[in-house]
Amino acid sequence: MNKELLIDGSHRLFDKTDMNYAVFSSDYERIRYYTLLIIQRSRPKLDERLLLEQQVSELIKNGIKHGNLCDSSKELKVWYRFTATEARLIVEDQGSGFQDIEKWNLFNKKRTSYLDKEDFVGLMNYVSWRTPRSDRYDGGNAMFAALEYWNQGVVFSERRNAVAVGKTLSSGFMDEEGDE
Repeated sequence: MNKELLIDGSHRLFDKTDMNYAVFSSDYERIRYYTLLIIQRSRPKLDERLLLEQQVSELIKNGIKHGNLCDSSKELKVWYRFTATEARLIVEDQGSGFQDIEKWNLFNKKRTSYLDKEDFVGLMNYVSWRTPRSDRYDGGNAMFAALEYWNQGVVFSERRNAVAVGKTLSSGFMDEEGDE
């Protein structure tokens, strides 16, 4: 599993074939509603539901907050597909893109190194990813968690305003009632 954010708009995770599609306004107050609209088609097993919901919500929130700057005149496009063994999602905003991916990857590499060495004193400098545009609620935790959750990768388009993610589950994704 790749533990870094990739930039590759031709990556297989950007293949939109047979994916569902939704367009949302950049209304920060509706992030939870948008999330529930998307995951309602997933029918995840109980132990997976909260993690999936949190991950989808964070991707939508990042697009609305950081991409579209909560400008309700801008749209957020979401493609998604859930099968018995896979979850895939593409979120595209109308913003200028995540320009600091390389810096974030370097930060995360150092952070992971300190975690692996159990050097918690050194880790104190790598607890939160912050930029001059960060507010007090930002810290990069959503991207750290995304790399762990989305085991097929977290891939950005070349313009960096679209992210594609995928997760494979060996034990199955749907409950006994659903097949897609």
